[in-house]
Amino acid sequence: MSDPATAARQRELAANLAAVRDRIDEARRAAGRTDEIALVVVTKFFPAGDVDLLVDLGVTDIGENRDQEAVAKVASLRHRDRLRVHFIGQLQSNKAGSVAGYADVVQSVDRAKVVRALDRGGTASGRAMDVTVQVALCDSARRGGVPVDQAPALADVVTQAASLRLRGVMAVAPLGEDPRAAFARLREVRDGIRRSHPAATWMSAGMSGDLEAAVAEGATHLRVGSAILGSRLSHR
Repeated sequence: MSDPATAARQRELAANLAAVRDRIDEARRAAGRTDEIALVVVTKFFPAGDVDLLVDLGVTDIGENRDQEAVAKVASLRHRDRLRVHFIGQLQSNKAGSVAGYADVVQSVDRAKVVRALDRGGTASGRAMDVTVQVALCDSARRGGVPVDQAPALADVVTQAASLRLRGVMAVAPLGEDPRAAFARLREVRDGIRRSHPAATWMSAGMSGDLEAAVAEGATHLRVGSAILGSRLSHR
């Protein structure tokens, strides 16, 4: 790696990644957990070069939330074959076909219309996708998600799609609320869905500021961006 700027950026990413992994390990110990927790590094707004550096550092999962940005970025990655790409943003049905062309996981499914559009896209591209149902943990529509009481029915719809595999649930903690209490509600939703769909074990919850609360409540996947990549404004 001859470029000094690239080398410096890799050292920065390595230090940040190690710090986040230490936080996860400490949270696991505090919760008495011995299972593995998947780290999805949220790379939205950051270039493909950063993603390639992250893969060199052992990252296997990245998260993107804007189709127009993600489709070009994923296509340019040197290490695409070593990555699982998670689409984590609010998804419009008219973008589902494009997302189905590159995403391995879609975490933000919150409407039956989106399920049907993703299934059509997956069938057309010959790709199967893992899916989580995004659950709204508050009344605000800003962060997306299906209401708690409607999540089981939407999970049923996912299981009827030929190219989709129901894996579990996802949510974002509401602003101004104790994240652990919110994630406890998400765990209850996940556990209820598992009674009908035993393979739906995933609980994607927790970001840079609240990952400890998510681990304490049983999160299997964490979505961490700024704690690893820094402020997007400083890297434009």
